[in-house]
Amino acid sequence: MDDTDTAAWAGLLRVHAMLVPLLDRELQTQCRLPLTWYDVLLELNAAKDRRLSMGELGQVAVVSRSRVSRVVDQLVAEGLVAREANPQDRRSAYATITDAGRKRLRAAAPVYLAGVHRHFTSRMTAAEAESMASALQKVLDSSS
Repeated sequence: MDDTDTAAWAGLLRVHAMLVPLLDRELQTQCRLPLTWYDVLLELNAAKDRRLSMGELGQVAVVSRSRVSRVVDQLVAEGLVAREANPQDRRSAYATITDAGRKRLRAAAPVYLAGVHRHFTSRMTAAEAESMASALQKVLDSSS
């Protein structure tokens, strides 16, 4: 690994460590919605039929797989997500976003997007952002 490799990796880790708490704080302060909740709601809202099995959710959500069940429990308690039995496999369940969850997600989206812009993409040119998105997608595509 050369210096550029190390710098790219270290930069990614540092930016992530800096921005996640900032975005989380902004979402909690302005929307009473932790970033982990926002992420799970976002994935459920984007999913077919707005539901995912717990295993699928663990694969797509940014929150760790071990925390997904706990986060879903919290969202269920708030009425933002419902758990549904899987009729083909009684050992698994689906998480489904509720109307209240969709409403809360829509209300939080402008805060989240403004935070991403203010703290991240506004610090680079459009070409740099596009290059970064493309490079990170290549990494993601190679690991699936």
